[in-house]
Amino acid sequence: MKFIVSSSALLKQLQQISGVINTNTVLPILEDFLFEIEKNKLTVVATDLETVMKIHMEIEAKDSGRVCIPAKLLIDSLKNIAEQPLTFNVDKSYGIEITSDNGKYKLMGENPDNFPREPKADEATSFTAMSSALVTAINKTIFAVSSDDLRPAMTGVYFELDKKGITFVATDAHRLVRYTRKDVKCPQKDSFIVPKKPLTLLKGALPDNEDELTISYNSNHLFITHGETELICRLIDARFPDYKVVIPSDNPYKMVVNKNDFQNALRRVSVFSNKSTYQIALSISGNHLQLTSQDVDFSNEGNERMACHYDGEDLQIAFNAKFLIEMLGGADTSDIVMELSSSTKAGLIKPNEQAEDEDLLMLVMPLMLNN
Repeated sequence: MKFIVSSSALLKQLQQISGVINTNTVLPILEDFLFEIEKNKLTVVATDLETVMKIHMEIEAKDSGRVCIPAKLLIDSLKNIAEQPLTFNVDKSYGIEITSDNGKYKLMGENPDNFPREPKADEATSFTAMSSALVTAINKTIFAVSSDDLRPAMTGVYFELDKKGITFVATDAHRLVRYTRKDVKCPQKDSFIVPKKPLTLLKGALPDNEDELTISYNSNHLFITHGETELICRLIDARFPDYKVVIPSDNPYKMVVNKNDFQNALRRVSVFSNKSTYQIALSISGNHLQLTSQDVDFSNEGNERMACHYDGEDLQIAFNAKFLIEMLGGADTSDIVMELSSSTKAGLIKPNEQAEDEDLLMLVMPLMLNN
C-alpha cells in the first residue's frame, strides 16, 4: 500500500485528534492512529474506547488498505519535517517507510484488525446547530463541571433538548451554570450528559463561526460531524440532579458592577486570602462594595473598595474568589448583575444585557463568614 500526502496538512489534522489518546493506556494499540485508505481518501481515527475522533482528507493513492501507526512517533517526526509531499509505503507485515525530499524514515506499524471498532449511529436522532452555538455553550459551562468521580452525573455537561431550544447545565454542587440557546431547534424533548473530555476536544476542533454541525445521539452515544471532522463519545449513564429546585426564584437585592473592575479587584484581593477556601467577603452598602480577604494563619489581609449600583438592604456575604473570577469570565458584557437575598443563600450572576436567542444564568453558593 502506497500513498502521498502533504506533511503540514497531515500534521495539522493529526494534532486536531491526537488529544483523544491517553498517555497511559491499557491497550498498546490505543497509542496508535488507524489509517484507512479508500481510493483518494484518507481517514485517520484516534480513540480511548470512550471517545473516538476521525478526520478525512484527500490524498494521492492508487490502492486501498489499513494500518495502525504509533501516534507520538508520527507527530514528533512530522513536526520536524518542512512542508513537502511525503510518500508512505506500507508492506504486508505493517512495516512503514516514509520518504521525504531528502530523507527516509522507517517505523513499525500494527495490525489494524486489533484496533477497536467505533460505535454505530443506530436509531439516532439528529438535528443541526451552528458551530459557534456549541463552542460558546462549552466555553460558558465547562469550567463548572465537577471532577468528583463519586458523582458521575456532575462530571459532564447536561444537554436539555426542547423544540424551542437547547439548554446546557453544569454544576459541581458549589456553583451552577445554565446557558440556553433558542436558535437551535431540536426534534423532540430529550436530555443526556456529555463527559468533559470530548467537550474540551470539540472546543479546540470546532471553529467559532456559522458553520453547520450535525448533532446525533442515541441512548448510549453522541455523534458530532463538522465538515471532515467527526467525534463520537459515550454518554454518562447517570441521572442529572434536578437543577431547577436549586435556583432561587426570589433574590430581591440587585447589584450592578463593572465586570472587569470587579474581576481585577477579586484577583488582587484574593492573593491575600486563605489558599484552601479563597474566601472573599463582600460588604455592600449604598453604592459601595468593599472586598475583604484574610489568611489568619499568615496574618495576611487584603481590602479594596469600589463603586457599584446597589438596590437593597446592606449585606455582607462571602464567596470563593476563584469561582467568582471564572464565572465572571463567562459573561460577555461590560457590566454584570448580582442578585442576592441573604448571607446564607445562593447568589445569581447574570450579564447586564443578553442577546435575543441566548440566556445565561450562573449561581454560586456562599461561604460561611469568618467573623
